[in-house]
Parts: sequence; C-alpha cells; structure tokens
Amino acid sequence: MDTTEKSAAPEKPVPLCEARDVSHDFRLPNGAPFRAVEDVDVVLNPDEVVALLGPSGCGKSTMLRILAGLISPTQGEVLYHGEPLHGLNPGAAVVFQSFALYPWLTVFQNIQCVLKAAQVPGEEISRRIVEVIRLVGLSGFESAFPRELSGGMKQRVGIARALSLDPEILLMDEPFSQVDPLTAESLRAEVIDIWATKDRNPVSILLVSHDIREVAYMADRIVVLSTTPGRVRTIVQNSLPRPRDYRSPALLRLVDQIHEIITGYEMPDVVVAASTMLEPLPEASMSEIVGLLEYLDARGGREDMFRIAADTNQEYGHMMMVINAAELLNLVDTPRRAVVLDLEGVRFVKAGPEERKAILREQLLKLGLFRETQSLLERSPDHVLDQDVILENIAMRMQQENYERIFDTFIQWGRSGELFAYDDDAEELSLKE
Repeated sequence: MDTTEKSAAPEKPVPLCEARDVSHDFRLPNGAPFRAVEDVDVVLNPDEVVALLGPSGCGKSTMLRILAGLISPTQGEVLYHGEPLHGLNPGAAVVFQSFALYPWLTVFQNIQCVLKAAQVPGEEISRRIVEVIRLVGLSGFESAFPRELSGGMKQRVGIARALSLDPEILLMDEPFSQVDPLTAESLRAEVIDIWATKDRNPVSILLVSHDIREVAYMADRIVVLSTTPGRVRTIVQNSLPRPRDYRSPALLRLVDQIHEIITGYEMPDVVVAASTMLEPLPEASMSEIVGLLEYLDARGGREDMFRIAADTNQEYGHMMMVINAAELLNLVDTPRRAVVLDLEGVRFVKAGPEERKAILREQLLKLGLFRETQSLLERSPDHVLDQDVILENIAMRMQQENYERIFDTFIQWGRSGELFAYDDDAEELSLKE
C-alpha cells in the first residue's frame, strides 16, 4: 500500500466580492413586480478587471449598485471577503457616468467632501487630495469649479474622488460614455495604469459598459448579460497581454467574438405590444420650450422652422428637438415646414405663472412615463420612489434610447410642472403636494 501523502491542491483565493444567485425586483406602475436581474452570479477576485457587458435594460447598473451595497437584492446574497455584506460595501468606491460633481464646490472641495463623510482624520485629508489630484493629472486645477472643466477633466475629478477613499474595489458605471472618444481612450489607459500599480489600491475593478471595444481593452473577464430579466449569458476570458492595442488583430478578433455572442442572443423573437411602449422625450429644457412658444406668439403664432433656428442662433438639429418637445406636449403643430401655436400653446403663453404650471401638468400627464410614475408614487409607501425604478422602466421599454438622458429630461420637465419633487442626494422622487 502506497502511504506517500499527496500534496494538497492550492486553495483558491477568497474573492474580494461575490454575488450569489442574485435576483432583484422593481415595482412597475401597474403594481406588478418587474424582475431586473435573475439568478446572477458575479465573482471579483483580487488583481483583476471584470466587466459587465450588455444592452440597455439588462441590469448592469443594478448589479453594480447591489455589489456596492447601495441596494439589497430581493433574493440571493452578496459576500465581501467571504462574509455576508450588510449595508454599504466598506471596500468599494463608485465612479459614476454623469460625473456627479457638486457645481458650487471646487475640485479640491468635491474630493474633500467625501473624505469628511468617510470621517478621514483632518490631517490626512489634504495629503490624500494632493496625491489623487496628481495621480489623475489635475495638478493646478484644485481651485477650479466644474463649469470651468471639460467633460474629461470632470471625470478625472470623479475618479480622483473615488480613489481618495483608497478602495480595494473600484466600481465604474459607464464611466467614459459622457466624454469624447479620444479622451475616453486616454482615461481607460490611465485607469489601467493606476490599477496595475500593485503597491496601492484599487486591487480590482468592476466595470459596467455597453461598449465592446472598451471591455476588450480593459477587462480580464467579461460577463455578458442578456435582457428581461438580466441573466448571465456567458463569461468570456480575456487573456490578451497588456498593454493592449485597440488596432491589434487579436483584440479585433475578440471584439468580433463578443459581438457575435450578443447579437446572436439578443435578436428579439417576440414583438413588444404597442401598448407597452413609452414616448421618448426629446432633449430640450422647459425654458427652451417656453422660449419657442413666446417667440411664436410675438410673430403672430406661426413661423418657418429654418427661420426660427436662424433667428434664435440655434443649431438646426437641436431646434428641431425643441420643436418636437413642444409638439409632444400638444403646444404646437408642424404643418410642412411651419411651426404653429396650438390652442393649448396660445392658452399657455397668455397665462400667468401658476396657470402655466397647471397647463404643463395637464399635458405631461398625457404622456405615458409621467402618468405611470404619478400612479406609482400615489401607491408607494410615503409616496416616495427610488430613481432606479424609473431608470429600469425606461431602459426596458425604450431599449434603443439613451435611458439616462431621457431620465434627466423627465426629471427636469416633471419639476417644471411640479408633478413631483426630486432629491438629487437621495436619488428619490416624492409626490408633490
């Protein structure tokens, strides 16, 4: 009998963070639950970059928020260093798509406020801020306000703010989608360089993206999600050596492979009923819509589209969005090339401030998204609703649209009509009394 002991297999490292059999439900306006993600497993090991990839509405951002501890899953569990996570993830920091900077604070102060909230000792705060500002290439801009920064510089502030917390895990939610392509390429490379420095945090990165080239360049593992509800379709291992080149044949082949996985699975085989569709909201502010109505009123209620763009010094494509928004609200009509004040538009421009709000509320509630949200707020406990419910509803029902842009317009219009209040810090809607 052979009594030689076999050497024990090396133990697998404990994941930094792990989602096990996670499902999450939101409540739809009709009161029925909507399952955003179902039975999703995500593992984030030390020293790796993991990407969640999929189309709008597949639950990528929902999973990121669950791993960050910002929301609790309806089913399943999240582990941090092998222990159940309750509340916020102490080892994670988030970089948001929309920068999420306080416009009244300088670069220095935007970073300082999160360190104060984390109760970092006072003498340590300045040292950390100086270090992360240098790290992201913003030295000399400490006293600048967000309005003085380009989109790329704003996102550098967002990255610096997250890094100042010295997180083990950097969670990045579509972090480069709001900057131009060249800036995005530069920022991706810089983030990877920061992560690759092994004597400092972050140890690992979880990236949410819909950009196949981005995840092929950045990630070691790519978790491809399907939609309605979001499930793990497949996991693609990316063993390409770093540094990577966007134009290399190997990376281009990986991009093609992932594209085939997504398009081969996501082609719809069921036609969505028209009654489930919502009207996309054109990207136009309420002040622009009101300005158009008052312009038309001063010209007898009618003008040519091209003349309006020229007179207002507006780019024609954007002016068309403003016109489309006013038409969606039944305030103008557009026979041929003309824009004409409708009866409600005439009533609006002749009204005082309070009556204008009443007319706007009336018109907004003719649109499905506002009507459904109002109904849901009325039935919700304390008449409060988390913004993720609306975001997921838009993403699910308008899959070809930029759901975050539509949400921003939705909030701005709803506030103008005083349909609801929106708390930017809590990210909650509440019913307007």
